[in-house]
Amino acid sequence: MSDAEPKAERIWSVGTAPGIFPIVGHGITLFRRPLDFLNSLPVYGDLVEIRLGPQRAWLACHPELVHRILMDPRTFDKGGPQYDRLRPLMGNGLVTCGHEEHRRQRRLIRPTFHPSRIADYTRVMGEEAESVFRAWRPGEKVDVSAAMLALSTRVTSRVLLSDALDAATVAEVRDCLAALVRGLFIRTVVPLGPLFRIPTPANRRYRQAFDRLHAIIDAAIDRRRQGSPRDDLLGTLLNAEADHGGDGAAAAVSGQEIHDQLITLLLTGVESTAMCLGSVFSLLPRHPEVERRLHSEVDAVLAHAGRPGLEELPRLVYTRSVVTETLRAYPPGWLFTRVTTRETDLAGIRLPKGATVLYSPYLLHHDPASFPDPDRFLPDRWLPEQATAVPHGALLPFAAGSRKCVGDTFAMAEATLAVATIASRWRLRPLPGHVEQPRPAATLGPRSLVMICEPRSCTGSGEAPAQVSRTAGKGRPHPAQSSPPPRPEGPCTAREMLSRSEQMSLTTGMTQTPRPRGRRREGDKGDHDA
Repeated sequence: MSDAEPKAERIWSVGTAPGIFPIVGHGITLFRRPLDFLNSLPVYGDLVEIRLGPQRAWLACHPELVHRILMDPRTFDKGGPQYDRLRPLMGNGLVTCGHEEHRRQRRLIRPTFHPSRIADYTRVMGEEAESVFRAWRPGEKVDVSAAMLALSTRVTSRVLLSDALDAATVAEVRDCLAALVRGLFIRTVVPLGPLFRIPTPANRRYRQAFDRLHAIIDAAIDRRRQGSPRDDLLGTLLNAEADHGGDGAAAAVSGQEIHDQLITLLLTGVESTAMCLGSVFSLLPRHPEVERRLHSEVDAVLAHAGRPGLEELPRLVYTRSVVTETLRAYPPGWLFTRVTTRETDLAGIRLPKGATVLYSPYLLHHDPASFPDPDRFLPDRWLPEQATAVPHGALLPFAAGSRKCVGDTFAMAEATLAVATIASRWRLRPLPGHVEQPRPAATLGPRSLVMICEPRSCTGSGEAPAQVSRTAGKGRPHPAQSSPPPRPEGPCTAREMLSRSEQMSLTTGMTQTPRPRGRRREGDKGDHDA
């Protein structure tokens, strides 16, 4: 950081009753009103001290500080209350392992999620998206949260394990993951171990889901060892185990690591995508012009394709923009912890070795200095000709640096194709008088989203979605402009199409140094309702 690094003020008690402060700290406030609590912190400085249970912790509120944390994983390693709770569940997999192990593990996992493999997965994504709505009927109520979780569970399990899990077991995995995610958040913000050993119904549900998920993965591994090799992640891991004793990434792979990696990628790959998709469909009815333009693009792109696939993916420009803006407004990964491996300075504060440091993509994504009108849902921010106005490093749905999510390109393709597939056939309407708000747990998103199915007939007109000016006044309709979003021109190969799709992936290239900016003004924090 430069000498102009933002300075911080300390805060010792934010909305915590003095009598219980030493025991629970700000954890109860963070659990009950997490988004409001986060939005209240920047007025106290760019690095704010809070308490999680009896532990001191520092939350970075300025994007330059977060950038420094993410780009220096040797000093700010995976750790803190969040990872203390995740490690018993995930073991020492790619997400939870320390810096010294990460490079080897990432080299082992990366080929499965390389952009060149997206072509292999788009068919799976399309098939499973269609299977979700195949049983829907006009006018019926649909549990959209459960449907999106089922979709992402089926896609992820097929990529990791091929067809090793039958439909009933996939449903079990889905239910286990939902129970675990609910329990992880409270264990993070109130890190008091004895509380979670009490045999309450919630603790028993968490333990049962924990045990069952591990048993399912162990059984899948055992069946594969006795069966035929498959070209999936489990096959890659088993091949590496068979080559144990060689050199390179395969040298240190064990049976326990195979188990840990599968648990890790199931949990992270399923929940985040499901939350993103649920948020998309909860937001669309509240923004009818966005929904109209999305439907217009989907109808035009899929007029002769039916199910979207690799060739249609780069043409779904506005659909991808809707997904990206959803990730900005409601990032599924909304709060993360790190731990210092040595004594270090951050924003003028001397942090000891072992200090817990937090950052929140949700907080950064609602900073008006980075995103004008942060509480408005504006997919146009991400159209190719406008995305350059967003400061580098301001969007962090997949983190940044060497610990950036290995499956970011996969996740964007899955979400974009799922939205296009469902929106081509159905319009989802909210229940009368009901607005489902995103609920923070280990991830952020709607958890009980029930909507009404309305079939829609594609116009086939090829009408391009009109662009909308980002400079329109807050609270007023945006004037439509006539120019359509750019599309790839001329015929191209599948590989060239993938390259174009990668170029339009607006969640890549966000790891560069943020542009210098001034201190946040006290009145700039805004509320959290997109």
